[in-house]
Amino acid sequence: MIFDCVIVGGGPAGLNAALVLGRARRNVALIDDNNPRNAVTRESHGFITRDGIEPSEFRHIAHGEIARYPSVRVVRDKVLDAVRNGRHFELTAESGETFQARTIILATGLKEILPPVEGIRAFYGKSLFNCPYCDGWELRDRRLVVISENEHAFHMAKTVSNWTNDLFVATNGHRVLTEEQRNALAARGIAVEERKIASLAGENGQLATIVFEDGTERACTGGFVTPQLVQPSRIGESLGCRTNPRGGYIADELGRTNIAGVYAAGDSSFSGPSQLILAAAGGFRAAAGVNADLIDERWAD
Repeated sequence: MIFDCVIVGGGPAGLNAALVLGRARRNVALIDDNNPRNAVTRESHGFITRDGIEPSEFRHIAHGEIARYPSVRVVRDKVLDAVRNGRHFELTAESGETFQARTIILATGLKEILPPVEGIRAFYGKSLFNCPYCDGWELRDRRLVVISENEHAFHMAKTVSNWTNDLFVATNGHRVLTEEQRNALAARGIAVEERKIASLAGENGQLATIVFEDGTERACTGGFVTPQLVQPSRIGESLGCRTNPRGGYIADELGRTNIAGVYAAGDSSFSGPSQLILAAAGGFRAAAGVNADLIDERWAD
């Protein structure tokens, strides 16, 4: 069987793409290894009618809705490789199963690489987050830290200051702020700690203290971090898809990459905020692009 589309990845982008293509009567395989980036998150926010939902519940509801459309097959597997085979693509999964497809939607999201700070994983997703729009409300008016080793430190600090007036920045031994940025932060009472962080301390996932290598400490009750984002899969790269400076696949408004028949959706084509609702919208757009192009192909024959 040759699928109209194989969707690689079952996060909000892939799930929404599967829903739209199912409603468009397309034969679709949604292949997902059930290892979502937001697995550490207790709640998802910013999605109207679903504000505060657990990610696992969101996926459960989505799978139930997709199941209404018999042309969509959901496969629990991991795609390892994809190659063009004439007019079609051949995808190989970890199980050894192969899939033939007329088009591919890359919805594998992005992988987070957190700063190498001892203990950071124990707090990530509980009291330390990466998106103020997702979790700033829950941390409002607390003493917060921004942990950042990259050029996004200043922007993150500015953004987080919308939710609290009690904030400091820790760059873990890196000098990532310009003098102008340091002055702007200082003028607003936001201290900058450039000392190396030894560890994070707290209990039950609740951050309480930043411990520096010189033995000094700073109290806080939560905060935000700017992780490095990278593609978790080499499928797009092996197919020749170009990426933007932030690691996302370059795609047009309907998800089309520079490779005909290959589309990118959600965080896979990341160029701005990483948000549940934006990822889902990206899945809709990519599905619309796939369907429109398949219609044009049929009418051209």
